Amino acid sequence: MHNLLILLALQESPTETGGLFDFNATLPLMALQFLALTIILNFIYYKPVSVILDERDEYIRNSLTAASAALDRANELTKKYEYDLAESRKNAQNIIKNAQQDAQSIVISQIKEAQEEADKLLNNASVQLKNQKEQALQSLEEQIDLLSNQIQIKLLND
Repeated sequence: MHNLLILLALQESPTETGGLFDFNATLPLMALQFLALTIILNFIYYKPVSVILDERDEYIRNSLTAASAALDRANELTKKYEYDLAESRKNAQNIIKNAQQDAQSIVISQIKEAQEEADKLLNNASVQLKNQKEQALQSLEEQIDLLSNQIQIKLLND
């Protein structure tokens, strides 16, 4: 097409001088060439590039939407797991507290049983000591009576 313009320019006679702005057949031809080039570039370059850019924009938009949905889901799961963890900790603390209370009550009951057993042993020992004391006193009284009788007998015989 460019060659055609050169041919048209050569066909003009050198006798005409139009100066800087010559309005002859080359002006409409240049306008047609510009329009043809614009249309060709539009079909060959701009439309495919704009289609690719539109697809890329849509891909980015979809990726952002999917990422924000995944982030929302992750936040929900995090909140749920934190809540479950807090509940588990509360349950574990309650279990530990109950176990401590049970252990304390068992220790208290065992201490009471041991105290009662010690009291029984002390009472038994006290009763045995009283019995032994009474037996010893009775034995001593018998011996005293026997000795006093023997002393009386010796005193009366002498």
